[in-house]
Amino acid sequence: MDVDLDQAQQEARQAGLELIKGESGLVLTDGVMELSCDFTALLPRLRQDRLARELVVRAARIKAVTQPVVVDATAGLGEDSLLFAAAGCKVLLFESDAVIAALLRDGLQRAAHVAQLAPVVARMQLFESNSVDVLPSLAYKVDVVYLDPMFPGRTKSAAVKKKFQLLHHLEQPCTDERALLHAALAANPRKVLVKRPLKAPTLAASRPSYSLLGKAVRFDVIVPPHTLSQ
Repeated sequence: MDVDLDQAQQEARQAGLELIKGESGLVLTDGVMELSCDFTALLPRLRQDRLARELVVRAARIKAVTQPVVVDATAGLGEDSLLFAAAGCKVLLFESDAVIAALLRDGLQRAAHVAQLAPVVARMQLFESNSVDVLPSLAYKVDVVYLDPMFPGRTKSAAVKKKFQLLHHLEQPCTDERALLHAALAANPRKVLVKRPLKAPTLAASRPSYSLLGKAVRFDVIVPPHTLSQ
């Protein structure tokens, strides 16, 4: 058995869940709900006419840079990273939780065998580590650091509820926003992009340079140099 998968399955059991390897890939379940990393579900959003309108893609855009390097410091199941990669970015994904990383790795591997997704996921590289520890010494020239820390808010979407109900067994809401933002800035990016619920406070109480607002979320953009709020 894959050592990493064995560890992930043990950690899933410790959280009262099961990580099952089936014919269609890895599935995380509590016996009732199931969760997997299936990038094919995002194919409609990858059409160029829709992709160009994605708010997260617009927020990450860097003028005069044809292939920006984006660090997704809180990768989760990699959905936003897929959008970045589809828009032509090289994406470095960091996920510290072994179970979520296993699901994401499985999703990337299966997507590599789908014709429409293969060239996209080829621009995505997964690192199974804590970005807070790695970002200050990252050996890459980074254009954008993307932060989407888990937020303890409510949602009206049943599908999103199912996803986060299972993930909340594994990852808790971010408890040290200041350390996360400090690490992101230490990577010396052109900008830090923070995804937040529309009416949520700013990350680490730091005022963004500007924000892009959607219906349910907003993207706060921090352009260095930036001083963290006291």
